[in-house]
Amino acid sequence: MRVMVIIKANKDSEAGKMPSEQLLKDMGAYNEELVKAGIMLAGDGLHPSSKAKRVRFSGSQRTVIDGPFAETKELIAGFWIWQVKSMEEAVEWVRRIPNTDDNGEESDVEIRPIFEAADFGAEFTPELREQEDRLREQIAQQQQQKS
Repeated sequence: MRVMVIIKANKDSEAGKMPSEQLLKDMGAYNEELVKAGIMLAGDGLHPSSKAKRVRFSGSQRTVIDGPFAETKELIAGFWIWQVKSMEEAVEWVRRIPNTDDNGEESDVEIRPIFEAADFGAEFTPELREQEDRLREQIAQQQQQKS
């Protein structure tokens, strides 16, 4: 199963405070473990919400809202996409994430399963599956051409 591991923002990440060299080393080592184990598919950190925008949908209206956004604990500071055998395996890997908070504040990491084609049932027709497969293949080819 694939999961998205969501690192919730905190005061430091929303203030744009950059991680220490030691934390970058620790996270790099952790990411190497994830890659060697065949777990990590993608992952990145995100800039603070002060550099973000939201687009609010209301019927046919689209409204652009500039950051920063309130409710820091609901914001996302980074993410990974992992391929794991189970939610329990994902939890075990999350327990090993280096602590990013030097101030002793509580922080949260959320694990959410990613929908797979079978989750959508009959509404995800063979034609839609074929389109999805074709798009994933195109993305992979584009990524190979860029590297």
